Amino acid sequence: MLWTIKELANWFSDIQGNVDPTVEIQEVNTDSRLKVRNSLFIPLIGENFDGHQFVEQAIENGAVAIFWKKDKELPSSISSDIPVFMVEDTLNALQRLARNYRDEVNPIVIGITGSNGKTTTKDLVASMAMSSYVTHYTNGNFNNHIGLPLTILSMKRNTEVLVLEMGMSNFGEIETLSKIAKPDHAIITNIGESHIEFLGSREGIAKAKMEIVHGLKENGTIIIDGDEDLLRSLHQKPNTVTCGFNDGNDYKIVDAKVTVKETIFKLADDAIYHVPLLGKHHAKNATFAIALGEQLGIKKDQRKQALLSVQRTSMRFELIKGVNDVSIINDAYNASPTSMRAAIEVVKELSGFTDKVLILGDVLELGEHAKQLHQTVAEVVESPITALFTIGEHAKVISQTVNREKANFIKTEHFHSKEELLESLQPYLNNESLLLFKASRGLKFESLVNELTD
Repeated sequence: MLWTIKELANWFSDIQGNVDPTVEIQEVNTDSRLKVRNSLFIPLIGENFDGHQFVEQAIENGAVAIFWKKDKELPSSISSDIPVFMVEDTLNALQRLARNYRDEVNPIVIGITGSNGKTTTKDLVASMAMSSYVTHYTNGNFNNHIGLPLTILSMKRNTEVLVLEMGMSNFGEIETLSKIAKPDHAIITNIGESHIEFLGSREGIAKAKMEIVHGLKENGTIIIDGDEDLLRSLHQKPNTVTCGFNDGNDYKIVDAKVTVKETIFKLADDAIYHVPLLGKHHAKNATFAIALGEQLGIKKDQRKQALLSVQRTSMRFELIKGVNDVSIINDAYNASPTSMRAAIEVVKELSGFTDKVLILGDVLELGEHAKQLHQTVAEVVESPITALFTIGEHAKVISQTVNREKANFIKTEHFHSKEELLESLQPYLNNESLLLFKASRGLKFESLVNELTD
């Protein structure tokens, strides 16, 4: 149970309808289509929808109480048996409810943001926390101004550690999330180019990511990418912990190697860790989790085992088998130029393949920087990559650049349809080939992967 109606009325006192103090709220819901049990339905308003139109459906599907925007007329069809909490704004009410519940449960909160790697780091941190604590964490991409409050409201009352991923596309958004979550520990994974169209520059992106400290508790810990110059201003803050490959980091990675099954890395204290993720950049992501684990008092042996037990969010650098036993890296969930370059570097490192084929699509939301940043991807496309296939308006720049500069040893082709691309992949569908699929979410590259794995 989250609350009784009586308890909820302590926070939201403007109520219409019958207030039965014994009625219990089991969950909070914003989707009227879902069948739920004893839920509080919160109708949200967007550009193209208004949840108030579907309140009757929500009640049919199990809602026993609702929030309602005061300036909207309440339909006569809503039974007086249903308590209606009248609020100025339903989104603000959702966020206020999440803040109150977070304070009631009072778990240790870890907030995670960054241009790349925040979801993987969230998975690693959650695995670390679960080794010693009752842990609740962000599911999927519930990391925005709606998803984060819903994540908080879905935690059980016995939660000891709450791990929250924080996403954004513009200034002010991380600050809002941080003030809802009030983290005890904040992690900034890195500064890339995602959303540069809206934020103007990498400096702007860094400024937006650093908003996470605005809700950080007094004496809270900040764990950051110590190799990133744009985060250097945080080095002067008390309780800042730095992680990375460079000298001077509190957690310095001194060696890392990648196999087809895992990444193995050593820290400056000679401790060796294994993580079932592919790429040296994942050594740094894992180090954030190690640093956090130490803050939580988790012993070294437990930290090592926790990294081995990580459950990854799907479509993020999954190595799977496709038709004719071809090896496929499904990294189709999203992309930035930084993460695309990192993925290509991993493909280059993996041994045991005759052909290494890159299937790359557009990186979106780069604005006027799109051409130049796609060209930076082309810089790392080199031997032992044997073929490059692209699709999308901006990705064409990658294939054009590679074709112009490296055509002698890399087969390069740009496609206007997924069907043509799949046809050209046929010669590579064997157990000696490795295929990487990576693009922004909008290109839906998982459809290509599905064609080759069904």
